[in-house]
Amino acid sequence: MTLGSLVLMRHAKSAYPLGVHDHDRPLNERGQRDARAAGVWLDQHRHIWRDQIPKVLVSTALRAQQTWALVNEHFDVPHQNESKIYEATISTLIDLVDQDISSGQDVFIVGHNPGLEHLALFISQKHVTPERNIAAEKFPTSGIVVVEILDTHWSDTSARLTSFVAPRG
Repeated sequence: MTLGSLVLMRHAKSAYPLGVHDHDRPLNERGQRDARAAGVWLDQHRHIWRDQIPKVLVSTALRAQQTWALVNEHFDVPHQNESKIYEATISTLIDLVDQDISSGQDVFIVGHNPGLEHLALFISQKHVTPERNIAAEKFPTSGIVVVEILDTHWSDTSARLTSFVAPRG
């Protein structure tokens, strides 16, 4: 059985308006440009998903929702809002996608650091690649990692980080 791939995207650059709760922070102008650029990159790299439509999970935080809306202008696929992504731990993120990945479904998460970075580095730690080293150095806003799932025990560090990009608009 072919296992699904996992793509993780950190939300685009956000603003810090006074008096606004962290969950409700919007994107700033740079974030809007970068999210659109990420959508273009994803559209140009649809081969990542092996000719299937990925299951897309998006954090309910405003900056993640706005990131997805702008990405989706170019990469038009349905999504599900998922509140558990906000402030998620590695184990929470694994629980969200394990069944889908194990059944061969590709999954794309739009969320936050440190959770996404920690997950990407944890599950790929046995297969160090140049892309993994770059992501480990810095996982900026709009950063996208593509993780190839190698076997059914993927959540126990048997995956390979094959791509890392931080599109800028």
